Amino acid sequence: MIEYEFTLTFTLPDRQNDPVQHLDALFDAGCDDAVVGTGTSGMISLAFNREADSASKAIESAIHDVIKAIPGASLVEAKPDMVGLTDVAEILNCSRQNIRKYAIGYPNFPRPAITGKFQLWHLWEIAKFDKFSIPDTLVETSRVTCKLNLDLQSQKFKEELTL
Repeated sequence: MIEYEFTLTFTLPDRQNDPVQHLDALFDAGCDDAVVGTGTSGMISLAFNREADSASKAIESAIHDVIKAIPGASLVEAKPDMVGLTDVAEILNCSRQNIRKYAIGYPNFPRPAITGKFQLWHLWEIAKFDKFSIPDTLVETSRVTCKLNLDLQSQKFKEELTL
């Protein structure tokens, strides 16, 4: 078994609810391997360190456990996925300026997924850049969370089209 680190953010079924009221249910449902964030009313985030055979299985089981604990909760985001240069620098334990040199100086550096005032990349694409060495478990996890986020956005878009 391998330990995977990821964060899942959910909206609560009753957005007026205080997320703290769900802590015992989350623990009882098997989320004792997560640090729970309750800072936003109507939302809850869980930072997991979960053991599983794959990142996909770890994330799927975590989602199942949260929904079992909080029926009606809805997943809105999974991390790690989108990263900025500062995030990449932290992962690689180097300066942001060093990563920026790669981003502007190497033609094969991945193109950002989001441009504008701030640029963001999918972490799994950054991991393909041959100058970086990102742990395999983090790469695997970021691929799974990216696909999950894209699926969530696609589903949300389809729901909007049918309104």
